[in-house]
Amino acid sequence: MPGHVTGLDVHPVKGLSAQPLDEVVLTAGHGFPHDRVLALARPEGGYTPGLRTPLPKDRFYMLAVDERLAGLETRLDTATGVLRVSVRGHEVLAADLGEPEGVADATAFFARVLDLPEGTRPVLAREEGRRFTDVSVSSDAMMNAVSLINLASVRDLGERVGAEVDPRRFRANLYVDGLAPFAERDLVGREFTVGGVRLRGVLRTKRCAATEVDPAHARRDLSVPRLLMAEYGHSEMGVYAEVVAGGTIRPGDTVTIPEESR
Repeated sequence: MPGHVTGLDVHPVKGLSAQPLDEVVLTAGHGFPHDRVLALARPEGGYTPGLRTPLPKDRFYMLAVDERLAGLETRLDTATGVLRVSVRGHEVLAADLGEPEGVADATAFFARVLDLPEGTRPVLAREEGRRFTDVSVSSDAMMNAVSLINLASVRDLGERVGAEVDPRRFRANLYVDGLAPFAERDLVGREFTVGGVRLRGVLRTKRCAATEVDPAHARRDLSVPRLLMAEYGHSEMGVYAEVVAGGTIRPGDTVTIPEESR
């Protein structure tokens, strides 16, 4: 049976919650629109406005270190620039990130959430044409890669370790099902199609401590990188792919992999 798309997610702010999409229109050489276009930079991390050189992920506040961020339900209206944050269904912040006052409100809020020292705030990082993806330090091409998770691989891990593994731990753009477990590992260097889009696998995704955080309860409860290594001899889950030919992807669309790639 062919694979199919089960979900599409964009993460406008690095380290904050996903926003599900009903469809996405991709163009060659570019990733999901609005994905990781903002980040909360550590004030001592070397980010300054206008910086075009990518920085390692540890220069930003993110789940690998700051698991309490998973307790926030966030949504950025990409048309208006308004960031809304809720906790247990109650809105606790609405800030227009296009205005200095809104940025000040947002950074003050996250300083409280992160329990930063008095007078210390995150720096809102944004640069036209740049994304704050984990692999942006590799190249501009990788900065625009799409991240894909095979749900069969996630289930296989859960069955082996006797735990339910929430796929959202892996913070992907594209979730697919109907493939064999870890079939995505064979996509590197090969082209495949998803809906109306042609992709090429470029890199297997090595997982970090961010995947230890349960997205539903904002706590570390499963050492995913260690378990992957123990069960499979590697710490990889998912794959990055570049967009070769653009088009539209929707949940339910077919994933077609050339026979030699399966």
